[in-house]
Amino acid sequence: MPKKILIVDDEIHIRVLLEQMLEDFKAAGVEILSACDGLEAWNVVRREQPQIVILDVMMPNLSGYEVCQRIKNDPILSHAHVIMLTAKGQRADRQRSVAVGANEYITKPFDPNYVIDRISNILGISV
Repeated sequence: MPKKILIVDDEIHIRVLLEQMLEDFKAAGVEILSACDGLEAWNVVRREQPQIVILDVMMPNLSGYEVCQRIKNDPILSHAHVIMLTAKGQRADRQRSVAVGANEYITKPFDPNYVIDRISNILGISV
């Protein structure tokens, strides 16, 4: 089964930027998926069971917090490594991310090299 990364952000330019950043992972056999809101993300996670979910916090239909909590509460999906990637950088936002089970919290603007390194480490793939 191929490794999968799901990118979730309601801003198309962020999704496209992340997809372009992660292009080298495709050559290593990783499938890159995307969703534009929380409800679509939840449906994709259930169907595709990605290893990594890069998740914005502020989105329509379901927030990133709600999606993360659903993932972490589901025994089949809870293995997914959830990276909250958000403009919300307050301490309370970080604490809420931890409370819903997020594995990591990265604020926008973000360092593309850091994100690539983290994903490489999580998947055990050098790109």
